[in-house]
Amino acid sequence: MPEGPEIRKAADQVEKALLDKPVLEVFFAFDHFKDYETLFRGSEVLKVETKGKAMLIRFNNGYTVYSHNQLYGKWYVRNPYNYPKTNRQLRFAIHNEKKSALLYSASDIEVLRDEEVELHPFIVKAGPDLLNDHVTEEELVDRFKSSRFHRRRWTALLLDQGFIAGVGNYLRSEILFTAGIHPELRPIDCSENQLKKAANACIELMWRSYKHQGITTDLELAHRLKAKGAKRNEYRHWVFNREGQPCRVDGSEIIKIKAGSRRCYYCPTCQSKES
Repeated sequence: MPEGPEIRKAADQVEKALLDKPVLEVFFAFDHFKDYETLFRGSEVLKVETKGKAMLIRFNNGYTVYSHNQLYGKWYVRNPYNYPKTNRQLRFAIHNEKKSALLYSASDIEVLRDEEVELHPFIVKAGPDLLNDHVTEEELVDRFKSSRFHRRRWTALLLDQGFIAGVGNYLRSEILFTAGIHPELRPIDCSENQLKKAANACIELMWRSYKHQGITTDLELAHRLKAKGAKRNEYRHWVFNREGQPCRVDGSEIIKIKAGSRRCYYCPTCQSKES
């Protein structure tokens, strides 16, 4: 599943293709949206926002199209009516004279009046989006300590979109590693220093991943490894998807576990329970 940085990057591409250009045609795959197709014809896209893993395309006619990629959704931005060769199913499309923005495979799509957006069940429940909302480290630490969250295990919290919107599986492992927190711990088990490191990691890694195509390691390290011929998946992360490989910090073997039915990776020494 794409995470917050990937959805924000896709939103940037969609916005660049559609902003302030009259819509020639909108296509919805689902019958219950067909009546809206003529509504959007001739309108213009004002902006494209994200809330975690959800995208909001706001039009100048008072309507917003909400979409969530879920596991398999994927956006393509192409020349007008130039469809990619893919086995995916086209669910939603916006065409203008210059570009087409095409959403494939996603089934979570809704047409909302602008005033309905904040009442949408996902938006209502979503936690802060660190790529769009101004959130300080201090505010995040306070959130970690709150009675709502402080007794829940980090591995569950970081996948809860009501905790921090946009964090997914790879960011979960990378945040915990960078903060030096063992996957079995809870915020209440952590020192003040660990909580501050976790807050910093949440913000820094979200932005680093967004700005640098999913890279969460130290950028100098990534550049060195790339210069030596390493492939992207060999320099992208600290621990995620690196089971059995040496930790980049102390050489310990990276361990993979299942947490919430999804894989999680950690270094047993950098993230010792006793640290």
